[in-house]
Formats: sequence, C-alpha cells, structure tokens
Amino acid sequence: MTADSNQRWHPDTALVHGGTLRSPFGETSEALFLTQGYVYDSAEQAEARFLNLEPGYQYSRFSNPTVTMFEERMALMEGAEVARATATGMAAVTAAMLCQLSAGDHVVAAKALFGSCRYVVEDLCPRFGIACTLVDGRDLDAWKAAARPETKVFFLESPTNPTLEVVDIEAVAAIAHAAGARLVVDNVFATPIWQKPLTLGADVVVYSATKHIDGQGRCLGGVVLCSKDFLDKHLQVFIRQTGPSISPFNAWVLLKGLETLSVRVERQTATAEAIARALKAHPAVAKVIYPGDPDHPQADIIARQMQRGSTLVAFEVKGGKPAAFRTANALRIVKISNNLGDAKSLITHPSTTTHQRLSEDARQELGINAGLLRLSVGLEHVDDLIADLTAALDASAARAAAE
Repeated sequence: MTADSNQRWHPDTALVHGGTLRSPFGETSEALFLTQGYVYDSAEQAEARFLNLEPGYQYSRFSNPTVTMFEERMALMEGAEVARATATGMAAVTAAMLCQLSAGDHVVAAKALFGSCRYVVEDLCPRFGIACTLVDGRDLDAWKAAARPETKVFFLESPTNPTLEVVDIEAVAAIAHAAGARLVVDNVFATPIWQKPLTLGADVVVYSATKHIDGQGRCLGGVVLCSKDFLDKHLQVFIRQTGPSISPFNAWVLLKGLETLSVRVERQTATAEAIARALKAHPAVAKVIYPGDPDHPQADIIARQMQRGSTLVAFEVKGGKPAAFRTANALRIVKISNNLGDAKSLITHPSTTTHQRLSEDARQELGINAGLLRLSVGLEHVDDLIADLTAALDASAARAAAE
C-alpha cells in the first residue's frame, strides 16, 4: 500500500486497513508485539538506530510496531501528518500542552473543560511558572482580549463536557495564529467521524481513545495528532523522555475498536437524536442540550464545523439534585458511570462526579446545575432506551409528588 492510495480511501476503509504492518507470517489481524526491547544485528546497527540514522525500533517506551499501526491509522483517519499514542487521554492532553511550554509562557483556555483538563491549565501549569487565563469559549472577543505577547497555546474542547456548548474552532484558530500561538483542540465528544479540527485551523488534536475509539469499556488510551514539525520540535522528545507510553496490548485493542468506529458512532448518534427529541417532550425535563438540535444556541456554528451531532445528550431535570439522583437510580438499562462513548448507555451527574472539584460558582457559571445529567448513548435499541428514560423520569416525578 502506498501513501497515495491510502489518501484516496473513504474513512470507513481507512479505519479497517490504514497503517497495517504484516509480519512474514501474513496474519489477517494486526499482530500484537508484546515486547519491551529489540535486538540488533550488530553494535553498529544499534548505534545507527540511536542516532536516528537507520529506521527501526529500540525500546517500546519510544515506539512499538503495534503502537505504530494504531498511530498511523489514527493519523490517516484524522488527516494529520503524524500521531503519537499515550497511556490515557489525560496523558495526551498533558503531553500536548507541556511539550511546548516553558516558565514565563501563557495559556488561554476555555472555561468549559473536563475537570482534569482544567486542573492541567489552572493548577498544574502555574506550578511551573506558566500563567493561564480562562475565558468563555463562545466569546471571540474574550479570546482576543486574553492573548498576550507571551501566549503560546490556546486550548478548548468542542462540544464541551458536560453542557455540550460549541466553540467556533476556525475563528479561535485565526485569533490564536494572529497572536503567535498554537490551538490545541480536545475532540473527544465530536469524534473524528463528525468533526475534523485540523481542517478548521487547529494545530494539535487530542483524544481520550478510552472513549469512542475503544468504545467497549475495555482499556485506557490517548492520542495526539499534529504536524511532523511539531512532533520533531516538541512532542517526540517529551514522550520519549517522560514516558506516558501506551501498552502494545491497549494499542491492539484500540486498533480493533477503530474497525467499527464509524458504524458505532453513526448508530449512537441516530439514537441520541431520537432521545433528545423524546426528552424535550417530557414534562419532568426542564432543558435538553444536544448539538444536533436546531434549537441549540450555536446551531449555526455546528452546521459549519460538524457533520452531525454528538453521541452525548445533556438534560436538566426539574427538582435539582434529588430529582436527578432519583432519575438515575430508577434506570434499568442505562448504567450510572462517569465514562462515555461505550457500547452501553451511561449516565452521570456531573456536579458530583466529573466536575465536583470546581467551586459551586464555577459550576453555575458553566451551566452545570444540580439537576443536570449527562447521557452517553450506547448501542441498545432506541425504543428500549427511550422507554427506560421515560419510566425513570415518571418514577422520579411520582415519588416527588407523593412526598
């Protein structure tokens, strides 16, 4: 296979065949190379490998054939020049940020971030002399106003976790570049199926591969996608020396997940669209947020930068935390879990789980109210899921009325 032929493939084909390396045994499934190190034909060859004068593997903290296949397949799918896999999604975020930052630099980030991502920019970076400014990601003037001469990185996720706000990636990328900064985008909620941040001007894209890419609750993983120049100047040495490396076994599992990614995401998205409509009609629901909804506040931006909505639905139940807990506890098919992107439908209460470390004022500013629930739609039948959610909401409302 040549690079040119790979680039002509549709995404579904690339997700099955991209980056495949076959051993002399001619295996159909990708080989799993469970090895820490590699042997050399001679001392001269070892020297050449470490001087990067000869291609090949040296140590699985640096690279591994199974991991290479996953990285190349992700790069092909995303339209990136290169990719580097990491042990977790947060390892990908941390590596993508810290590899290019030094004391005295400045980061501008959207306020609406996953709790651990806010920790990296709000708590971790300042420990090392890297200042940060948090802005309303929807406000383009706020991005412009926050930029300084020492600003090196803009960081955002879109759609956001958990309120599914959407940020204009193309506009923010233009602001970042005008300020001499790079834009890093966490694309987990949109998935590479529905949104391509690199085509919108982003410089680096990160994923928690634990989510939709695995898609079946089996293992952890992350990936950073970027240019060859960024890899050579910043990311490669950081990963090599600090070691946030993915295990070959996890990379193999993720390769298997990529084969069905488009099928799963398309089905989950269609189901999420139907669930959002059903929830909007339920009297116990105060608010529904879904990127595929024409009533979404950023519907015009969504139409420009996303092919379809997310597999996630956020909804606020009337009655606050007690009603949210009653609803979640009454579900029979949907399981309570802070994970997402799984074949199983999962629900979480963000203000007491993923975003509990934020102050109450910060949660209210982001719209993370006590009645908010985040639903990750799985592969169950749409009618069964709607019936389960409706029954739980009905039971919660009935109990509240009885009390």
